[in-house]
Amino acid sequence: MARSRRPEVRGRMSLGEHLLELRRRLGFIGLSIVLAAVAGWFLADPVWDALSAPVLEIALERDRNAEINYTSVTEAFDTKIAIAMVLGIVLAAPVWLYQIWAYFVPALMRKERRYALGFLCAAVPLFFAGVAMGWWVLPNIVVLLTGFAPEQSSTLLTAKVYLDFALKLVLAIGVGFVLPVFLVLLNFIGVVSAHSIIHGWRWAIVVISVFTALATPAADVVSMVILAIPMIVLYFLAAGIAWLHDRRASKKAANEMATTDISATD
Repeated sequence: MARSRRPEVRGRMSLGEHLLELRRRLGFIGLSIVLAAVAGWFLADPVWDALSAPVLEIALERDRNAEINYTSVTEAFDTKIAIAMVLGIVLAAPVWLYQIWAYFVPALMRKERRYALGFLCAAVPLFFAGVAMGWWVLPNIVVLLTGFAPEQSSTLLTAKVYLDFALKLVLAIGVGFVLPVFLVLLNFIGVVSAHSIIHGWRWAIVVISVFTALATPAADVVSMVILAIPMIVLYFLAAGIAWLHDRRASKKAANEMATTDISATD
């Protein structure tokens, strides 16, 4: 008995088929991250040296005791595992971004599917750009926050707490840079209109400000502004793309309606 073909249009799939497809995509994502994490294990040491460099610079430049400590027997191993997993997420970004797009693409019309590759090509560099931005502002944030301590005090950080702070900062900014691409996706599948995106710009700025405030310490206003500006620009760029798409779709619908009316008159 021949197997039934999987429906090409996501809207025709049942709830069970949706869940099976989602589980399949998540399986690919998980496998890609694990394989990339294996490679990340061999890169963990130089990455940790780079992450901990700002703390060592405090000791050299300010002539004060500053160091990262391991408070348990397994903390060094746990630190390396955490770095390897985060590197796995970063290195596997092209794969899991593709899997996310592949899950939504069947909901698009055939012509709109041609844009999927362009969206993927935009999402991957934006994610890496966000990660690079987070990596760039990290030393400034560390120096700024530790600068509030009295001159005679020591800066003693645990490896777990410091690593958690650094990795969350870098990944949060990377994800934040990709969100405008998903906003365009929602517009293309008809969930959000360009009118809603444009008229919601005030709320978008508020959300971006809150996001950057959470990703960076509240005291570091400069880093917050540096992160918020490109995210705001990306939001308005996404709004412009959505507006062009809706305008093109409206013109196409008007032409089809005019053609239908002419045919009916004839």
